[in-house]
Amino acid sequence: MKRDNNFASLGKRAKTCEIISPTTIAPFSPQSASAALSIFHEPWWLDIATQGSWKLATVNRNKQIIGEMPYTPTRLRLWRVAHLPPLTRTLGPVIKPVMGSIASQRHHRLDVTAKLIEQLPDCDSFFQVFDPRIDDAIAFALKGYSVSARYTFQIDANCSTDEAWANLDTKTRNVIRSADRNLTIAPIATPGEFTRFYEANLASRSRTNAYSSEIMRQLVKDFVERKSGTLLGAYGTSGRLVAAIGLVWDRHAAYYLLSSRVQDAHCGSISLLLWTGIQRALASKLTFDFDGFASPSTFHFLSAFGATLRQRLAVERLGTGYSLARALKRRIAPSTEFIPTL
Repeated sequence: MKRDNNFASLGKRAKTCEIISPTTIAPFSPQSASAALSIFHEPWWLDIATQGSWKLATVNRNKQIIGEMPYTPTRLRLWRVAHLPPLTRTLGPVIKPVMGSIASQRHHRLDVTAKLIEQLPDCDSFFQVFDPRIDDAIAFALKGYSVSARYTFQIDANCSTDEAWANLDTKTRNVIRSADRNLTIAPIATPGEFTRFYEANLASRSRTNAYSSEIMRQLVKDFVERKSGTLLGAYGTSGRLVAAIGLVWDRHAAYYLLSSRVQDAHCGSISLLLWTGIQRALASKLTFDFDGFASPSTFHFLSAFGATLRQRLAVERLGTGYSLARALKRRIAPSTEFIPTL
């Protein structure tokens, strides 16, 4: 199958420069994104991810919004909760900055955040992970919330493709070269092709969609149509789709959101797709965000890309009943999920 013109062959160029030339790679379109803190804060994203059930705390001054924070009140069996919606990696407060001394800026952030917190629901469990650019959660700590850390890997927008390639683990570079000799990377024709591929791979492993099939289908369709994301596929020599990833972006970063592969796919298929996405992000002057990890195996896989480990703050508040029930559940049936915290 002929390689898409937007992508050059890494395998053919490996002897001369080791990497795909960034001038041959179609960049993303961050200009299509709004000025929201992240794509996950976008109203259209939240409308789909929550099926329209999200709320927005706001602080106004002189008829202007100077702070806002989305949240999703819902019910989880007996409990009233406000957690992150499906496929929504981060949220957190968005506060309009002010000029002045460090002390006055801090007072402004604390004051506005405190007013936002006052509007959050009184529920059994509140939990959000903040965008990495939110570098403090002191206002939440002062209001009795627990503050912890989650992590993601990022490649800075100012990194060159040569530097990014050199930062890869040697084994990962070799796996990418091998995959490039055997696979063709090209955009997936339609959102429907991606979601059918994703669901078929889940079914072959006797698993169900943790994000909700309908919500994922709608989000994928929308971010492609809005030019806020792309779907990349790895195709075998027969033209068969064997692996795929979904990337989304805003004005600041491109995010590794989704991936899927058939069980007999080349071991480097996802690595090659990620490397292609990294190049496109850097060509667009966007940070590439690997978007967190939830298991030791995923941590080790992503760590081999040589990216910088970045902290994402998380805030949580639990009611007494919910806290006791969760502790009891973990004692009876310990979770195998890995959530790195400080």
